[in-house]
Amino acid sequence: MLSEPTLTSRTEDRRHPPLLVWRADVPLRAVSSGPLGGGIGVRHWVLNATVPMSYDRDDPAAHLAALAADLALDGPGVGLLTGVDVAEVVGRTDTGVRAWATVGLGIPVLAAAPTPAALAQRVGTVNIVVYVPARLADSALVNAVATATEAKSQAIMELALPGTGTPTDSVTVLCPVDGPEAAYGGPRSAWGAPLARAVHAAVLAGGDRPVVPWSEQLTG
Repeated sequence: MLSEPTLTSRTEDRRHPPLLVWRADVPLRAVSSGPLGGGIGVRHWVLNATVPMSYDRDDPAAHLAALAADLALDGPGVGLLTGVDVAEVVGRTDTGVRAWATVGLGIPVLAAAPTPAALAQRVGTVNIVVYVPARLADSALVNAVATATEAKSQAIMELALPGTGTPTDSVTVLCPVDGPEAAYGGPRSAWGAPLARAVHAAVLAGGDRPVVPWSEQLTG
């Protein structure tokens, strides 16, 4: 089982940016596009860390690994980054599937549109974390990522924003390692359907309120 996220913070360069931590009471199967712990494997935790919009480190995986070590997170996990204040996380549940989203839609883009010469410096990144209470096959995990992305894009369309996502969005789906294996994760499958509804509801709710960038103000 995956816990509800815990909100905490860390100290970096005289700032105190927030972060969210999900802990698993037993190791979980996961698929993720995150910079730390991406791919398919067994994971013990998920970390979603706010960074300033001026963030320019070229080693995000190492940065996230250091944050995890500071929090005494044991074993392999997933690490995500966002310019949004992660305290604004939105959670939704549908038929046992739990989805959480931190939603920054300041730079929505169409996935197949030409790359602009420059991107506006506005808050972006939609990070989605999902827990499915049934073991999913590898193919179903991959399909679940596609389903979550489709549901996110549907929410963005309903928000009347000109895009399918942002350039830095990430999806993580976790499930138990044991039990009967579900072969499908598409939007009309037994687990893909509630996953789609939960993700859609979380992104729609998160995108329907003002974007909250994290303040970069220095503290003493």
